[in-house]
Amino acid sequence: MKNTPNYKKIYSDMISMKYPEKIISCEKFLKKSSFSQMDVIVLNSIITENSSDLFSTNQRLKSYDQLSIIKMLDYQKKHGISNIQLAKHFKTSRNSISKWKKMFSY
Repeated sequence: MKNTPNYKKIYSDMISMKYPEKIISCEKFLKKSSFSQMDVIVLNSIITENSSDLFSTNQRLKSYDQLSIIKMLDYQKKHGISNIQLAKHFKTSRNSISKWKKMFSY
């Protein structure tokens, strides 16, 4: 059995305690029964926009599952953007993008 964090509970509590003004914009995600990694990334960007939290500036702790990586690489193909532009869009390293492209033969 794989232990995964309960993102719904984490983000529900965080939004209600620290960002009550963003409940309406996050409501669609909080109604879901399960969260994907992409949902977590989108919720995180909604919460931390225009915020100077340490939470938003610390990018070292991000991790992505295979499905999220493939969605990012598909986004790159669909929009015809470079690795640097994709890295800026998803706030990750361009070296990670290159590594993922090699791993998944994109």
